[in-house]
Amino acid sequence: MADDATGWAAAERAEIANHKSNGSWTLLDRSQLPAGRSLVRLIWVYKRKRSGALKARLCVQGCAQTAGVDYDQTFCATMRPTSLRALASIAAGTGMRMRRWDF
Repeated sequence: MADDATGWAAAERAEIANHKSNGSWTLLDRSQLPAGRSLVRLIWVYKRKRSGALKARLCVQGCAQTAGVDYDQTFCATMRPTSLRALASIAAGTGMRMRRWDF
């Protein structure tokens, strides 16, 4: 049980280090918060991979966000290969061009 506790703590540290290296957020003191604004809640999501590795993700509670105020971009992490083939097939069949690829 103690090994799991240190494993989860290490997974959390790795996730925070990842966010810092990506520059995806800035740590603020509550006194630096603009007037009329509130903090968005974060939650930890934990998963034990099939390999036994421990993974921790820091997530924002999306229901507490307002588009254009709290965020201006959205991101989808993955696409199934069958979905990509279906979209490419539809685009080819209708003469549409696929202009953006994010991998």
